[in-house]
Amino acid sequence: MLKEFQEFISKGNVMDLAVGVIIGAAFGKIVTSLVDDVIMPIFGAIFGGLDFNNYYIGLSSAVNATSLAEAKKQGAVFAYGSFITAVLNFLILAFIIFLMVKAVNNLRRRLEREKPAAPAAPPPADVALLTEIRDLLAKR
Repeated sequence: MLKEFQEFISKGNVMDLAVGVIIGAAFGKIVTSLVDDVIMPIFGAIFGGLDFNNYYIGLSSAVNATSLAEAKKQGAVFAYGSFITAVLNFLILAFIIFLMVKAVNNLRRRLEREKPAAPAAPPPADVALLTEIRDLLAKR
């Protein structure tokens, strides 16, 4: 059983998947930073100068904090700003993946167009023999 597991792990597909997950996690952090540190401050400036992650609605009268972290300590909150940030993270990541897949597909199409046509296979021996006989008869 251990040997089967070792064979399974050492297959290319599993290793490719592991590399993809690791790179995806790192790329996700880059996208999160882009949204949190670049895009959301711009949205925050447009929508009143507040940090968009701190947009929430208190679900009880006891919630009167100015930041989401403090508000969560005071009671239940509807943190719609965090949700909007997560949606933007997803949309940016999905768009970047779309662009990457599109680029790979374009590259594949270009390589297929540039690939020289395979030379015609030689005719079977009987067809070659019949062609030779035909040519000899035509010369008579």
